[in-house]
Amino acid sequence: MQNPIALAKKVIKKGYDVAMRSIAFYPVFISFTLFCFAFFTLSFEDFDLVSNMKGDYPYLFIDDTDTARTILSTLIAGILSLTVFSFTMVMVVLNQASSNFSPRLLPGLVSNKRHQLILGCYIGTLLYCTIVLISLGAYELEDSTVGLSTTIAAIFGVCCVGLFVSFIHNISSAVQIQNIVEGIYKRTDTKLDGLLDRELRRKTPLQHLRTDDFTVIASEESGYFQGFDIDLVDSKLFDADLQLIVIPYSSQHILKDSPLLKTSRKLTKEEEGALCFACTVSKDLHDGHHPLLGLIKLMEVAVRAMSPGINDPGTALDVVHKLGPLLHKMVRLPTYTSINANQKGIVVTTTNISTSELLSTILQPIRLYAKNNTTLMIGLIRILDYLNAMGSIYNADKKAIAKEREAIRSDVDSCITNKKDKEEILRFLGA
Repeated sequence: MQNPIALAKKVIKKGYDVAMRSIAFYPVFISFTLFCFAFFTLSFEDFDLVSNMKGDYPYLFIDDTDTARTILSTLIAGILSLTVFSFTMVMVVLNQASSNFSPRLLPGLVSNKRHQLILGCYIGTLLYCTIVLISLGAYELEDSTVGLSTTIAAIFGVCCVGLFVSFIHNISSAVQIQNIVEGIYKRTDTKLDGLLDRELRRKTPLQHLRTDDFTVIASEESGYFQGFDIDLVDSKLFDADLQLIVIPYSSQHILKDSPLLKTSRKLTKEEEGALCFACTVSKDLHDGHHPLLGLIKLMEVAVRAMSPGINDPGTALDVVHKLGPLLHKMVRLPTYTSINANQKGIVVTTTNISTSELLSTILQPIRLYAKNNTTLMIGLIRILDYLNAMGSIYNADKKAIAKEREAIRSDVDSCITNKKDKEEILRFLGA
């Protein structure tokens, strides 16, 4: 049986990730806030401060019940129309992005916080106006007792109109592929900077490990490995020093009963279960947060852009230019990184994707689709030259880059028939 505290931590982290990617998170939160605010403003109407303000500034408050009801009804009908139109626009954008660019872009567009905040303000204003309108029938007074609340509702309505203009601008920008590519690039670059800081400064970089006498722990399920969280390990189970090696790299697909962990000593079933519980395996590749996922998204955009149905080499070339600096940082990651978890002497060693597999995953699909395009092939060669010029590159990385260059040469020989184009590419290859 798992530790209840560790189980609660894992459930909370999973719920947080799901909430942050949901299009309903911020709308629900803002709507609930304005719903409660409506009751607060209604109870505030009878305060002396509000009564004095009504006497000093009567032109700012609605003193007629019929007028207040008309204003609130108009606001509800108008903002409801804005909400329906805005949700329709979001669905159109998502459908267009999925069809023209890549279905992998949908989670990023859905989780756009700016759009969620605007939709939340719409729905929250609707709830606010509805509560105030309902309260009009609850008072049996001659004079309106919702003057302040109606004024605030009118202000919210004007704000919603301004937000609608902003929403149209944002949604039209969000669907432009150059903005999508730039957004993915910036987010991935930021994540890579943080990952490099952790891997190279806070952990011990390693290139080789000797694990011949280690015990292998198999995976209990199939899916995409998203990481090992040492905070979920119950250290009370381990009464001796332990060296733990996480075999798959983040976002790697693993099969059930395939090697998942290696340990320096044989563990009990309870200890193995505790370690496997700390591993996150997801059915969806893009559930994780590793920078590699950003590179995969850019690769898929480039491949879709070069497909016959889209035929947009300009977008593919833009993606290739963005991939160069990102791959440069990915190659700098050591093969293994080790950290002392300070839990009964547990030392955890994690694995990063190798340069060979990285180039195969990111560049090879683009090369297969772009092998007839001289400009894109030259762009790929420049990326490899850029990586090869790194001062701290290892021999294994240089061999992987050399193999990718040879693959480009092979494609050029077999696919480029124009003599001039072939000579230009071979010149960049150094032939």
